[in-house]
Amino acid sequence: MLYIGIDLGTSAVKLLLMDEKGNIKNIVSKEYPLSFPMPGWSEQNPYDWYDGVMAGLKELIADCERKQVRGISFGGQMHGLVMLDKDDNVIRPAILWNDGRTVKECEYLNNVIGKKKLSQYTANIAFAGFTAPKILWVRENEPENFKKIAKIMLPKDYIAYRLTGVFSTEPSDASGMLLFDVKKRDWSDEMLEICGINRKMLPKIYESYEITGKLKPEIAKELGIGEDTIVAAGAGDNAAAAVGTGTVGDGNCNISLGTSGTIFITSDKFLVDENNALHSFAHADGGYHLMGCMLSAASCNKWWMDEILKTREYAKEQEAIEKLGENHVFFLPYLMGERSPHNDPLVRGTFIGMSMDTTREDMTQAVLEGVAFGLKDSLEVARGQGLTIIKSKICGGGAKSPLWRRIMANVLNLELEIIESEEGPALGGAMLAAVACGEYASVQDAAKAIVKVVETVKPEKALVLKYQEKYEEFVRIYPAVKGLFVR
Repeated sequence: MLYIGIDLGTSAVKLLLMDEKGNIKNIVSKEYPLSFPMPGWSEQNPYDWYDGVMAGLKELIADCERKQVRGISFGGQMHGLVMLDKDDNVIRPAILWNDGRTVKECEYLNNVIGKKKLSQYTANIAFAGFTAPKILWVRENEPENFKKIAKIMLPKDYIAYRLTGVFSTEPSDASGMLLFDVKKRDWSDEMLEICGINRKMLPKIYESYEITGKLKPEIAKELGIGEDTIVAAGAGDNAAAAVGTGTVGDGNCNISLGTSGTIFITSDKFLVDENNALHSFAHADGGYHLMGCMLSAASCNKWWMDEILKTREYAKEQEAIEKLGENHVFFLPYLMGERSPHNDPLVRGTFIGMSMDTTREDMTQAVLEGVAFGLKDSLEVARGQGLTIIKSKICGGGAKSPLWRRIMANVLNLELEIIESEEGPALGGAMLAAVACGEYASVQDAAKAIVKVVETVKPEKALVLKYQEKYEEFVRIYPAVKGLFVR
């Protein structure tokens, strides 16, 4: 049997075809536009997502035995606000996870409603990327659009709705809306009242591995696959990526070095960081997780290479970097503001410590180390909760660099495991579809069967000590400069 995972990303949709044993049969990617109508704004047209998904599905299964396709599920960019009117038309472009327009709304939620109440209602506080502040922004700035709202949904759930006609979501993605009581795994009536919306506007909640419906007959016919093809709820991109790396069950960790950077720590029990520096979310395996998210991770290196050094020779630029733990240059990786643990949309990237003997290699090294230090900020919060973390999976485009993996292992003082097939949320989505179809009894069983570790990068004692000293310098920089960015 065959299973499809759809990863609805920010720049493209990635579609993956997997057999029942986890063997990947095909991968297809379709790009779509991303717009920045104002500084700090980020939007996409949901119709572009759907067109990309349908074109990608047709290409993905063109050469397979189509009647073998049993299930489809998703990973997807989180937090995006998709609004439909009573006729299911998209009201306005989706406001995305990396959109920073909601500073005023977040200040209202955190300071007027209050962080303590928000944490009681949802287990989280307001961040600029979350969905609830965006709803408040639309209510205040686009009242005519607000009046039209019949359905509110997340990006991947819009695709699921188009494919099945079922209005659904699941806890891992809903956790990032600031409308969802994570502990109860249900909508927060208090937050709905604050945002001026009602339950009819929000989808029914399924677990990530549960069947939400089947393909519409006309969609099945267009794709040439069976009308009994099931669709499972799927997960937010980080939870789906965690499934794809086998980061399920209690006490596991995954680090993602993608456009954004995340550290994802699983738990069977509901946990809340008392300072809300980390997100407390539901997981796709039926449990929970703590997550630290930095808005710019591998994108920092991409910016440095593409825009500043004007080169695509990423590996070549790293070849001459040898003196790890001895760099006198520091980089704050806050090119788009920061989420965890600072929750500061105004802060920006900063180099500090340059001198007349600073080299190109020092600057490049500082970028790689700055991202590692930023992730360590979140890891130290988790350790402060009494969690013992000694190893982690690592995935994402940045994790393909052996140098960056070594820096990460020693800055974080973790054993880092590299897996055989690193396909992230798309693989996680396909695995959730297989569980929904009964191929595996649980998400944990699917992970044990499919995910294989092929390499482990271990921390080096002397280098860990050097990087601990450097980290203690790094953590003093943000408090010293943050006032410079307040407008």
